[in-house]
Amino acid sequence: MDVLVSQEEQLNKEAAAAPKDPAQLAMVEEMMKAGLFIGMKSSKTHPKMRPFIFGVRNRSSVINLEETLNLLEKAMEFIKKKFSEKGTMLLVGTTPAARNSVEAAAKNLKLPFVVERWLGGTLTNFKTLSKRIAYFKKLKSDKETGRLDKYTKKERLDFDRQIQKMTVMFGGVEEMDAPPDVVFVVDVNSNMTAVREANRLKIPVVGVMNTDTDPGLIKYPLPANDRSKASIEWILGRLEKAVQEGREQAKAVVPQVEVKA
Repeated sequence: MDVLVSQEEQLNKEAAAAPKDPAQLAMVEEMMKAGLFIGMKSSKTHPKMRPFIFGVRNRSSVINLEETLNLLEKAMEFIKKKFSEKGTMLLVGTTPAARNSVEAAAKNLKLPFVVERWLGGTLTNFKTLSKRIAYFKKLKSDKETGRLDKYTKKERLDFDRQIQKMTVMFGGVEEMDAPPDVVFVVDVNSNMTAVREANRLKIPVVGVMNTDTDPGLIKYPLPANDRSKASIEWILGRLEKAVQEGREQAKAVVPQVEVKA
């Protein structure tokens, strides 16, 4: 509690010293209530994360939410622009704190997602992944249409086990027919393989990261509490808004018709 009070007092002092955008102050207050400011133990602070740290309380780093808000606005503008151009995005969040919220946001936006273990080569070996997904979809279709009924009971049980296993592995990416234009990661440290694969393919990464992570690893770092469901859901709420606004802009674009002389 003393961390929250301390930062609120500091914000009030700064607000009195220099006029600020009321909307920005209101947003920072929202972020504080959602717990975005809570960092890792100060002993785990990554040196490159220090510019984004407000201070230390109870041996834990306190994230400077004004810095986070600035970075968040840039990242959301980038995502909005991508979707205004009809781009695609893959959501990744495999930690217990992120899994359910990331899956819910992805399904709401009809986007591919990974919330179980990241499969090596999901991006860098997409051709092979696509073949496995095609087999998975055919197996499901064969079961639904009764084409597996000709097999023995044991064989059908084996097919069922395959479907269950592959649903966990590929369920979130079965409609992803090409590598995404953007990868959004919750907890960069826990999903480093996904980040490396995206970087290798030069796919921009937007990532929520705590104070123990190097912000230089990705193009759009978002310093924030990545262990709290409330914090993650607040950020995902901004993400959903950016995607929806980008899609609305895409719909508003009127295709130009070439007039022949």
